[in-house]
Amino acid sequence: MNTVSILINKELSNSFNSWSIYLGYILFFCICGFFSWLSTDNLFYLGQATMNPVFGVINWTQFFLIPALTMKSIADEKRNGTIELMLTKPVKTADLICGKFFSNLIITTIALLITLPYYFTLSFLGQVDHGAVLLGYFGLIAMSACYISIGIFSSALSRTPVTAFFVSLGIGLCFQFLFGTLAVQIGTGFFADFFSYLSMEEHFDSLSRGILDSRDLVYFGSVVTIFLALSKFFICKSRF
Repeated sequence: MNTVSILINKELSNSFNSWSIYLGYILFFCICGFFSWLSTDNLFYLGQATMNPVFGVINWTQFFLIPALTMKSIADEKRNGTIELMLTKPVKTADLICGKFFSNLIITTIALLITLPYYFTLSFLGQVDHGAVLLGYFGLIAMSACYISIGIFSSALSRTPVTAFFVSLGIGLCFQFLFGTLAVQIGTGFFADFFSYLSMEEHFDSLSRGILDSRDLVYFGSVVTIFLALSKFFICKSRF
């Protein structure tokens, strides 16, 4: 078993031995369920079998919960002095980051699987575009990966988990809302196209409509790679 697998198992074991992860799953399921089925703009009000409103609720719910999940990733290790101990062993910085990243991605993917009963219920009530649903869930996983990488970067940049939470939330807000708003305000031209491309919502919307575009895959992969690389840079920098 390689180093990354060992670190992933360690992180998952620590997470699932804590009651907070189960509380987080319950909170996530209840928030998504309430806004999808019980709010004034619920799925019954729409009159059509579509998962897009559910995806919108899941998107914003994980936007706030993922920073809380990742805020301790590196900041806690630095605060407790355990990161130096870990990295003096035969554990590379890249292995540590990958272990944190994939363990958090597994946790968030499980949270998304919890919402599958909504999909099964809609399939029973009406005709659902199964391809669009599949790509929509793929888009949510891709967005989760982006926000996890941002969260790990924020944690590597910060000295305390609370600071990491707000840094992650601020950076995420740019990708989730600010860039798209700027694109709309500018209207047309190079900068409008530039900010539109940076908007994570823009790329997720095309996937949720059942459109698979290589540009979306490149975008999500680039965001994850850039922020994980920056995480490695700041962790290495803090060691000297």
